[in-house]
Amino acid sequence: MTTDLRLWLPTTKKECDLRGWDELDIILFSADAYVDHPSFGAAVIGRVLEAEGYRVAIVPQPDWHGDYRDFKKLGRPRLFFGVCPGCMDSMVNKYTANRRLRSEDAYSPNGAHDKRPEYPTIVYTHILKELFPDIPVVLGGIEASMRRLTHYDYWQEKLRPSILVDSGADLIIYGMGEKAIVEVARQLSPAPLQTVRLCDKIDSKITDGAITLWSHNECLKDKRKQAENIRIIEEQSNMVHASRLIQQVEGKGYVVVEPPLPMMTTEELDRIYDLPFTRLPHPKYKDKRIPAYEMIRHSITMHRGCFGGCAFCTISAHQGKFVANRSKESILREVEKITQMPDYKGYISDLGGPSANMYGMGGKDKSLCVKCRRPSCAHPSICKNLDVSHRKLIELYRAVDANPKVKKCFVGSGVRYDLVLADKEYGRKYARELIEKHVSGRLKVAPEHTSDAVLRLMRKPSFDLFREFNQWFDDICRHAGLPQQLIPYFISSHPGCTERDMKDLANITKHLNFRLEQVQDFTPTPMTISTEMWYTGLDPYTLRPVFSARSPKEKLAQRQYFFWYKKQ
Repeated sequence: MTTDLRLWLPTTKKECDLRGWDELDIILFSADAYVDHPSFGAAVIGRVLEAEGYRVAIVPQPDWHGDYRDFKKLGRPRLFFGVCPGCMDSMVNKYTANRRLRSEDAYSPNGAHDKRPEYPTIVYTHILKELFPDIPVVLGGIEASMRRLTHYDYWQEKLRPSILVDSGADLIIYGMGEKAIVEVARQLSPAPLQTVRLCDKIDSKITDGAITLWSHNECLKDKRKQAENIRIIEEQSNMVHASRLIQQVEGKGYVVVEPPLPMMTTEELDRIYDLPFTRLPHPKYKDKRIPAYEMIRHSITMHRGCFGGCAFCTISAHQGKFVANRSKESILREVEKITQMPDYKGYISDLGGPSANMYGMGGKDKSLCVKCRRPSCAHPSICKNLDVSHRKLIELYRAVDANPKVKKCFVGSGVRYDLVLADKEYGRKYARELIEKHVSGRLKVAPEHTSDAVLRLMRKPSFDLFREFNQWFDDICRHAGLPQQLIPYFISSHPGCTERDMKDLANITKHLNFRLEQVQDFTPTPMTISTEMWYTGLDPYTLRPVFSARSPKEKLAQRQYFFWYKKQ
């Protein structure tokens, strides 16, 4: 492993000196270990700023106890501090759905749990504001993004205001922040797009054309108003031309959410993935294992965004429903980089994305997409304007396979089988290509449930489509002589799910000869539609009551139906 520290962004004063820097423009504080790989958000933001000519450093997992020396060691930046709380929400990363401590922290060396606080966004910002009250603090990442407005916090069991209020930070960049962080660094506008700020008062310049949400206090008093808010937030987050959102937090001011920036072009996305990532953990972690890195070290992301709009998922809420694709050439360049890694053994572990088979898909008539308010292009049925052709994906798989240094390229990300079945021209061809050449013994798909009523609330397709795809899978494996397995994911205790629904799920999957392994309890995470259903007891789109299993006893009763084959 190379130890030339100049190949990584600096993390210490000594590493800044190696570059001849006596001043920094931006200092990023990350709650994850520093892995210089395009799957790690802090590394991406740092590299993007570096490419724009800024002097940027990363302080990974600073010690928030004692004298705060990690927060002081690089001094004051010329522009601002950036707080990157991690690739996962800190509470999801630490606790299970039953609020039990997870076995390890996937983004810390050796999986240690003591490297990050709960809610690092808040903890880090409080420390920085105490030490450097005059330096702006900019928040980013999933934790701040999904807490940008009033939201239900499952771990505190209460409705919380925008994290700007709790943290005291100056600005949030929500969603995928590469373009917005550059605009903030350039200071071209007092209110750049895709940012959130807190204003003492508002005037006609701010309110003109804006949507005013129910205030935080009104939502505290009336769950129906919170449900109405979340529908507006989701719709505006997934529109081509969105409106500014305003929400009053009584006694604190007004949270102002600027509309998102346009979706990244292929050229813009290619430039990010062509930046000089080492694809390695910082040398400070020598001989230490970082679990999340072990999973993705030889993987490639083909695209961003997801138009599935699953009600329980943060991907479309964070990345948006429009899919931004990398070029085939960019992906092949990354394949070549991986083949040069010292530990490469001939295998690409995953050629995927938020949903593995959305690459190259989008609206046929873009003018219709501009007017669209649907949060999902696949529910309640696949949009007639959606191009579901898998042709480009098949071509890409074959291009990667053509590299003589690649023994096999796997697809480890989840596949949307409803899209495969909907593609009448290339769907069967894609299924054969995938199952025969790109599955490592097991193919993961996510039916999530068997009940149509629950699936409608989840925004997932009918289980009948899973049956059809399962038949395809069995036929292809039989003809190819392959002992492959189809591994379905299921969720219990989702809003709308009753114990009777789980009993039916157990019977149906038993008759299909599935012994379920990939299962989980529904975990309420901030600002998803399912979470707001769980909290408010209402479907935000119909405002009709929705049952949720809330007590530990009810949740355990549902979960046990997954394991009908166990004696206990």
